[in-house]
Amino acid sequence: MKKIASFTVNHLDLLRGIYISRKDVVGDEHILTTFDIRMKRPNLEPVINTGEIHTMEHLGATFLRNHEIWNEKTVYFGPMGCRTGMYVIFKGDLTPSDVLPVITEMFQFIGDYMEEVPGATPRDCGNFLDMNLPMARYEAKKFLDEVLTDMKEENMTYPQ
Repeated sequence: MKKIASFTVNHLDLLRGIYISRKDVVGDEHILTTFDIRMKRPNLEPVINTGEIHTMEHLGATFLRNHEIWNEKTVYFGPMGCRTGMYVIFKGDLTPSDVLPVITEMFQFIGDYMEEVPGATPRDCGNFLDMNLPMARYEAKKFLDEVLTDMKEENMTYPQ
């Protein structure tokens, strides 16, 4: 069986950053770009716990779908199964540099968020108790301060 694209990435040398995971054409003209927002060094750092990554999913998806510019371009935002980061899918043929401003803005939003987590109720979420806002804020600020504010080319190009 052929490996899917994300299983061909060299996780041994992968840094934290924003990477193009894949580009897909839907129909004749619609391009979707999937970004790998890698918040942790795979197999070297502890992964993000479920409560904080779940909280980040709720806050990030809410932020993007309410964004003045990116709301109509956002297809999906959610956690990676390995819990080392998030995936976001946007409409358009985009690069990490194109999305860096909105990703930075989103992580600032999550890092500063102090209200009730949107959708964290039994009616709205299938696992509403598994939330951790303080740690979600911590992880968002850490990624913002250590990676996003000084993004380099090696944090936007997959290793060979």
